[in-house]
Order: sequence, then C-alpha cells, then structure tokens
Amino acid sequence: MLTRDELPDCPVQTTVQLIGSKWKLLILRNLLARPWRFNELHKSLAGISQKVLTDSLRSMEEDGIITRTVYPEVPPRVEYALSELGESMRPIIKAMEAWGTDYKSKAE
Repeated sequence: MLTRDELPDCPVQTTVQLIGSKWKLLILRNLLARPWRFNELHKSLAGISQKVLTDSLRSMEEDGIITRTVYPEVPPRVEYALSELGESMRPIIKAMEAWGTDYKSKAE
C-alpha cells in the first residue's frame, strides 16, 4: 500500500491511479459478485493476457483493494475477493454501471 506522501494531492487522481485501468475496473466488477479464481477471471475477461491479469491482481492486492486466499489443497486453489477497502468502491462501480446503462439507452 502506498504511503500518504506517495499518493497524488488530487483525490480523483488517487482513485484513477488505483483503479483507473480498463482491466482493474473489470476485475472489480467481477469481484463485486463473488470471489473468483484466476482462471475464471482470465476466461471472463476477453482479451486480457495472463501477465496483465497477474500484474493487475498483484497491484490491487498491494494497494489493499483485494485479498488473495491460498487454500492448502492439491492442486493449490487461490481465490481473489474484495477487501473491506475494495467493498467501499462498490458505489463507484455501481454509479459507472448506471451511467453506462443510461448512456446506452440514449444511443441510436
């Protein structure tokens, strides 16, 4: 997690820095519903490479937005879920969903 001194002064810029990529937003969208395994996420996000998904998940975990749980099974099972901080982003994602739905309904 970044320190206060490492974050931008502008709060909007901070939010964009943390979740502003296309893939991070779509990962958040999926995790709003339930925990996901890596391969499930990869299959559900058409066009994302394994490297970008791995990097995005690691970054979001480091920023405290998601949690990664490893289950002691053979083969190992890993699940990604929203952390408490990630859950606090639910209204942001829901507002984006509502805006997108409204926009699409007006498009011809």
